[in-house]
Amino acid sequence: MKKLTAVVVAAFCILSTARSQEAEPGTIELGIGTGYNLSSVMISNNQTNSAYRGSFNASFSADYYFSDRWSIKGKIIYDQKGWNEGFIDIDSVGYATTNYRLNYITIPVMANWHFGRTRNWYLNFGPYAGFLLSAKETSLNTNLKNYMKGTDFGLAFGIGVKFPISENTRLGLEYDGQSGVTDIIKNNSGTSIRNIRSSFNVGLHFMLN
Repeated sequence: MKKLTAVVVAAFCILSTARSQEAEPGTIELGIGTGYNLSSVMISNNQTNSAYRGSFNASFSADYYFSDRWSIKGKIIYDQKGWNEGFIDIDSVGYATTNYRLNYITIPVMANWHFGRTRNWYLNFGPYAGFLLSAKETSLNTNLKNYMKGTDFGLAFGIGVKFPISENTRLGLEYDGQSGVTDIIKNNSGTSIRNIRSSFNVGLHFMLN
């Protein structure tokens, strides 16, 4: 165990001290990634009575650099969202506990600020649009897509670091968050319900010169 820990620490130190490929204006960086999602919902009084759903995402990204510090980044994400321990109205027994499974294609467009001595760190923020692929609850396996809005809008933000592993390839680690600003329920006459989601991602980034 001590040997494994030493190897991991040494590898991290090597990657952390590696020389960064600072991007020139006009550089395009493409990326692929995946991550672990924690999603739930926020009701209109800024509280939630549901548990987080653990799931995953998979993404493709493109980053266009205006300088070594600023770029604009777009993503296409297969995003599993939803929440656990929610409630559903069942005629024969009243309310029952269930889990909700919502899957989206999410497209954020974000300003990306690169910082640190070698510009390996980045912070991004901007709007996103989500397009509903499927929606169901698990207690009765009911398809809920007709009761959900087809689009979800909100704000995306994230922070990450990239480690050079070859001349034009970097390994990225990232925390990524989303906060919905629109109600996800169609024709909702009650309190507003909005998506919230955090994820921890890993990916590869390829610089095109």
